[in-house]
Amino acid sequence: MGASEVCGGDRRAAGGFGRRVACTSPRLGTMARSMDGAELVTSRAHAALGRLGFDLHRYPVRLEYLDGVLAMEGELPDVAAKKRALERGAALPEVRWVADRLRVEPSVGMSDAEVLDHLRDVLLSEPTFDECTVRVRRGGALDVFREPPRPRGALEVAVDEGVVRLEGAVPSLSHKRLAGVLCWWAPGTRDVVNALEVDAPEEDNDDEISDAVRIVLEKDPLLDASEIGVSTERSRVTLRGLVASEEQRRIAEHDAWYVFGVNDVSNEIEVSQDVRRRVTPPRGSRERCPHS
Repeated sequence: MGASEVCGGDRRAAGGFGRRVACTSPRLGTMARSMDGAELVTSRAHAALGRLGFDLHRYPVRLEYLDGVLAMEGELPDVAAKKRALERGAALPEVRWVADRLRVEPSVGMSDAEVLDHLRDVLLSEPTFDECTVRVRRGGALDVFREPPRPRGALEVAVDEGVVRLEGAVPSLSHKRLAGVLCWWAPGTRDVVNALEVDAPEEDNDDEISDAVRIVLEKDPLLDASEIGVSTERSRVTLRGLVASEEQRRIAEHDAWYVFGVNDVSNEIEVSQDVRRRVTPPRGSRERCPHS
């Protein structure tokens, strides 16, 4: 094994730590395979991924290392596995940068056109973005679906092999974060690159993240978040409270992971029979389009 390694498979399979993660990179095969120390770094990364709890044989991750850059490629079971894998890679002392080519297994197979149509409808129907221009890019064509007389921001969305890219500018960090989560909620989404800028730059902090997570939990039509509390410390979110089922508990954790800037989630939510008796949980699953 040289500078590349496939975690959990063979070579046929293919602080915020986010500051050290790049969303684009060269194809892994272009990286050199015989650099000194590369085998040691990829072996350490492999071992770190093996402690994350998902099946590396079912979800192999290919690793390559060159000149301080660790490239990670593969499809993982969910967004939590993706973010934790990136964090483990970025935490290695030899790694200055992580080239992120990790994707999330979609809950439903959808074409890029289907995902794009869904996202267009979601962004147009979300009241938060009523004053924002909404544009959709399909190949070389850019279609404008809404342009208010005095827009307060603009959202441009494109999809390539299930990877959603958001560009434009929005009024606040909360707008940016909500737009990203709405994209993650689309069943066919495999990754979200949130490149939205904020018109009036504001200092990000733990309170901003907590507020955004609360907004997302309250907006999720599949979740009753009335008894869930949120706190954040150093971009690490803790969820506490009560829900009616394990499914509700899982949905709440994934929603927190979807929020831009969240580096870790501690799920301390408990399932309560009392909540189940008081509340009829929302019906549905991420395998359906919750906003359509």
